Amino acid sequence: MKSRHLAQGSLVLVLGGCSPSFDQGGRETERAAAPVPEAVIQLAAPYQDLTTARLRAEDGCYWYLHSGPVETTLLPLRTVEGRPICTASSPAVSG
Repeated sequence: MKSRHLAQGSLVLVLGGCSPSFDQGGRETERAAAPVPEAVIQLAAPYQDLTTARLRAEDGCYWYLHSGPVETTLLPLRTVEGRPICTASSPAVSG
């Protein structure tokens, strides 16, 4: 009986890895991010993880995954001066 429950629990975990990822709003996240253009790489401050950077359609700005000591979160990709890096067609960003 114990082995049956263990097998069922393992199956749930294995199949869970095959499901799509969802953001906090319940929307499916994109599968593969487009490569970051060289111009954006040149603008970005050096302390950011450009391997995880991606353009978000919601705001037209580039974001990257920051892995902190407690959690991993999306942060806006910024220039050395601290300005967010966005596309020309994105809405005006204050800050």
